[in-house]
Amino acid sequence: MSGWVFPGEEYRRATHHRLMAAFTDAVLAEGRIDLTEDGSACALWLHVPADEHGDEDDDGPAQVRRAVDPDNERVELIGRLTAAVHPAGRAHAYLWMIGVTPARQGEGLGTALIESALDRCDREGLPAYLEASSARSRGLYERLGFASTGRTLRLPDGPRCGRCGASRAARSAERHRGRTAPAAHGPGRATGGGAPASALR
Repeated sequence: MSGWVFPGEEYRRATHHRLMAAFTDAVLAEGRIDLTEDGSACALWLHVPADEHGDEDDDGPAQVRRAVDPDNERVELIGRLTAAVHPAGRAHAYLWMIGVTPARQGEGLGTALIESALDRCDREGLPAYLEASSARSRGLYERLGFASTGRTLRLPDGPRCGRCGASRAARSAERHRGRTAPAAHGPGRATGGGAPASALR
């Protein structure tokens, strides 16, 4: 995905971090960031209201483009393509991004962060949504209770992304009794200075 938005390794290294910063600012304003205690893994969750949808007149993607890379139309286009496959009509939590430092990958840290967030969703009766970009990630998300929405993001003039939408309905809080939550930071806080973020859902 990032290789299509920012083609060329040198260009990507010089520009991609600005898009990540824009994502972080948006989540701090309207969502939450969960981190492991040592900061080796993080998950960015955005609260999406029931009436929000991918309107062609939405200026959000254009604003991101202006802030990140004004001459790169793909920055705006990827936002509009993602919005077009996003579910609408019901408030939900959207896993915008999750990352684990390379040295700690394969230890289940990302799964633990997602499970912690899904516990919150279940307690609040809210569904969750994400996009899976590979068969491996789809398998993981299916084990966590997500099911394909049947919508796939396809990049124009680029390889098939295969970035499939997947949703998960809220489950009964009964199944969480006696379960210990993983080391993820609670509502409204992010590690490293405790930056405020509104509680998701």
